[in-house]
Amino acid sequence: MLLEIALALVLGAVIYHYIFKKKEETLQMEDGWWGAGEEPETEEEKTVRPFKIEASEEMLKDLHAPIDLTRWTAPLEDIRFHYGFNLTYLQKVASYWRNQYSWQKQVEILNKYPHFKTNIEGIDIHFIHVKPPHLPAGRTAKPLLIVHGWPGSFYEFYKIISLLTDPSSHGLSDEHIFEVICPSIPGFGFSEAPHKKGCDSVAVARIFYKLMMRLGFREFYAQGGDWGSLICTNLSQLVPSHVIGLHLNVVFLAPGAPQFLAILFRKYFLGLFGLRELYVQQMFPYTEKVLYPMVKESGYLHIQATKPDTAGFGLISSLVGLAAYILEKLSTWTDAEFCNLEDGGLERNYSLDELLTNIMIYWVSGSIISSMRFYKENLGDGLGHRKHERVKVKVPTGVASFPNELRHAPPVWAEKKYTNIVSFADMPHGGHFAAFEQPEILAADIRQFVGKVERK
Repeated sequence: MLLEIALALVLGAVIYHYIFKKKEETLQMEDGWWGAGEEPETEEEKTVRPFKIEASEEMLKDLHAPIDLTRWTAPLEDIRFHYGFNLTYLQKVASYWRNQYSWQKQVEILNKYPHFKTNIEGIDIHFIHVKPPHLPAGRTAKPLLIVHGWPGSFYEFYKIISLLTDPSSHGLSDEHIFEVICPSIPGFGFSEAPHKKGCDSVAVARIFYKLMMRLGFREFYAQGGDWGSLICTNLSQLVPSHVIGLHLNVVFLAPGAPQFLAILFRKYFLGLFGLRELYVQQMFPYTEKVLYPMVKESGYLHIQATKPDTAGFGLISSLVGLAAYILEKLSTWTDAEFCNLEDGGLERNYSLDELLTNIMIYWVSGSIISSMRFYKENLGDGLGHRKHERVKVKVPTGVASFPNELRHAPPVWAEKKYTNIVSFADMPHGGHFAAFEQPEILAADIRQFVGKVERK
């Protein structure tokens, strides 16, 4: 009886969705003002200004003091990363940070690429803009906007940029050479935080579109993961004629009839739902592979989507606390099995210098609270209030699906929203922070995707 009721409900939803709800939703280009106070009547200043990250003596002194003042507590025995960041290993990280890590040296690395700022909709937007060091005669570089997520930053892309802008120096084909524009999301890193409520992913997509226009790129490629995936998707919904191709390393889909049907009747009709064996292994048993991990890993999301300022104040006041909060995600989201290791597997894919530099970007810019607010702006009213979920993406799309990603969207589900998928690649290894962890294979997938778009 319960099975028949469930089937009736699902079929009813399908009929409503596909028969009665024929009108196609669109995403409208609006406008916004996120600066302090009232929007001025004068025309927006469009100057693009060089920017340089600095490591002052005062900042260096301020770095050691909060580490020295950390209050430690005894960890439980044999818990590894099952209770969050392992406190014994955190002491080792803090010791390295205090005695060996050099922020001056990392600032030199950060400044190896050109940084800029420009004011858009009332706030300063930070970005790096990297041009190819050389181009074959008669060739032009392909503009590529790449967007990070949380708790990442523009620094996530430092290992992939040269693979895209200077492939020949890595022994790669120069068939596709890119000019990379990598902005910081407003409220992240060195981009100014919005001063008003409501700056969600659609608003950021509009801001980044204006950035690309300001830089002279009327057509460009876009790539993103985490929040970057959603922002670039929104960009493709807002201005599809300006996005040549969209490349994502994670696809977020709102729950729909195909997913519910597959979950309910997977034992009997898997073939009808287009789920190959690989996706069955990734997603079923559903409770074990999807539902439980979602509950286990989404506590931060509920906090940041409801009361980000309260939790954020504790993080902006404690350097080591900030590191624990962010680095725990770098562990588990890279590979869920790393929670069984005493060190969370952090140094298997990243160096401590890399990990701490990402933390330092949040610390020196004081951006942890404003970055956490982005969850409330996008999720505070619930999933059902996000109009863009119902808007199809028609630009050519490529998906790099990494096996250790937090969520999986099989091609047959993804194509319901992304209606022009030209490439869907199952990557051999890697997790959520693809550009940071697996720059070579992500860059290779971007190149092959662009090749398919241009041949098509």
